[in-house]
This record gives sequence, C-alpha cells and structure tokens, in this order.
Amino acid sequence: MKVAFASCVATLIIGLVSPGFGYAQPPSPTPTTKILAVGTLNADADPAALRAILPTEVRETVKLYLDGKIDQWFSLQGRDGVVFLLNVTDVATAREMLEKLPLGQAHLMTFDLTPLAPLNPLRQLQGMVSGSP
Repeated sequence: MKVAFASCVATLIIGLVSPGFGYAQPPSPTPTTKILAVGTLNADADPAALRAILPTEVRETVKLYLDGKIDQWFSLQGRDGVVFLLNVTDVATAREMLEKLPLGQAHLMTFDLTPLAPLNPLRQLQGMVSGSP
C-alpha cells in the first residue's frame, strides 16, 4: 500500500517537472500556506557587531516562535545562516516581520522568501476535485 501511494505521488511530482507529461488542463491555483525564509549574513557583516547583536536576535526570534509566527527553524549547513518555516501567508508581511529583527535592522542579514502551498498535483488523484475538502 505504501509503495503504491509513493509511486502515485512520484508520478504526480514528475508531471510537474517533465514537459509533455503534465496536466490535461492548467493546475488550479493553491493558496500560500507558509513562507520559506532563508536568511544569510551579509558578506561585509562586522563580526564584532554580530556578536553584540546576537543575544537580542535570539530573544526576538524565540518570541516569534512562541507567538506562532515561526513554525520550524534550522541552521544552514556549510555556511552562516538560518532557515525559517513561517506561519505567514504573505511575502510582504514575512519580509516586514524579519526586517524588524535586530540583524535585519542593522542590515547584517538578508532573507530570500519563497511562498509555499499544498502539493497541487495531488488534486489529480482520482476523486479529488479543485475546491473539495
């Protein structure tokens, strides 16, 4: 059963990236449900300034987590930076929120923001219709 489900999901995902294998009609739009925020330190960031700001940055980030704005958080492997999965549906709102953090106010960190949505190809499963629960 798991193999059949995984095979079905894989086939649908391949349809996203393979020309000629896709949809008979354009996919229905899906709502943004989260924002993926990848934050990296600016190349010219002063290490002393970073050390001075970091304790406040951590406290403010924990507040966002406790307020439910940050769902998950990770470190980047091999470089300085963070990844947040935000419980925000608007890129402008996410950017404003992150720029209010101390490193953002000091212009020491920038974020690349990507809106995320449910996996739309799953609507192609038999019996699934756009707008159905």
